[in-house]
Amino acid sequence: MARALLALLLMSLLTLAACAGSGDHEPAAPVGLDDPAKKDIAMQLVSSAENSSLDWKAQYKYIEDIDDGRGYTAGIIGFCSGTGDMLAVVERYTKARPSNVLAPFLPALRSVKGSDSHKGLGQHFTDAWARAAVSDPAFRAAQDAERDRLYFSPALRQAELDGLGALGQFIYFDAYVMHGSGDSEGSVGFRTMREQAVRTAKPPASGGDEKAYLNAFLDARVEAIGREPSHTDTSRIETAQRVFVDKNNFDLDTPLEWKVYGDSYRIGRIDAE
Repeated sequence: MARALLALLLMSLLTLAACAGSGDHEPAAPVGLDDPAKKDIAMQLVSSAENSSLDWKAQYKYIEDIDDGRGYTAGIIGFCSGTGDMLAVVERYTKARPSNVLAPFLPALRSVKGSDSHKGLGQHFTDAWARAAVSDPAFRAAQDAERDRLYFSPALRQAELDGLGALGQFIYFDAYVMHGSGDSEGSVGFRTMREQAVRTAKPPASGGDEKAYLNAFLDARVEAIGREPSHTDTSRIETAQRVFVDKNNFDLDTPLEWKVYGDSYRIGRIDAE
């Protein structure tokens, strides 16, 4: 009797072990840019192009005029005084912290929108921007929120509708950051690039091949850069994003190696993936 019970117990244990091991090799579901680790990778990639550094969190205080016709460029994704997104950041910050060092510059920011003027801004404004970035988490939060509202969330939403993985989501996000959503004077927007790409190749959600579609989108973006007087260099596409596409790294898995403006960058393997 005891021997029979022991045999039954051993069989039960073996069955449980087999069941537990049966899922060990099932592939994990792909992770998109809504995952914090992937979003951080995307921000490092953007920062390599916008700030020549992977340390994107050090860029909250960055501000200068890069002579691209858009006034001051600042912060974690290059908010500009001439395009209005810098104004949106300061307005959001002022709602959260009414008595802040940047609030007095709101009239000037509204006045220079649409131009490259520094009127009413200047050194006092750039010093205040850097000071707020270093000293006030509410200002850094305002930059995060406007990045998401204007660029990250719309890019991610459209990429998901198009059936794109993390790489395609990043490619859309970077296009939003550099070009905006719609066309403007001297700039070709994201929507126009996507319309051109869709005429060439179907996105995966429509039954198309992901690699072919992403290359079509990157081709449209390279063409757009050629039509913009403020941009000429295409290395953030040709020696960065195109490299990932050519390697079929549609999940944007690490390690990653790329070049922008001739400088080499690397993100090591992240085990959490």
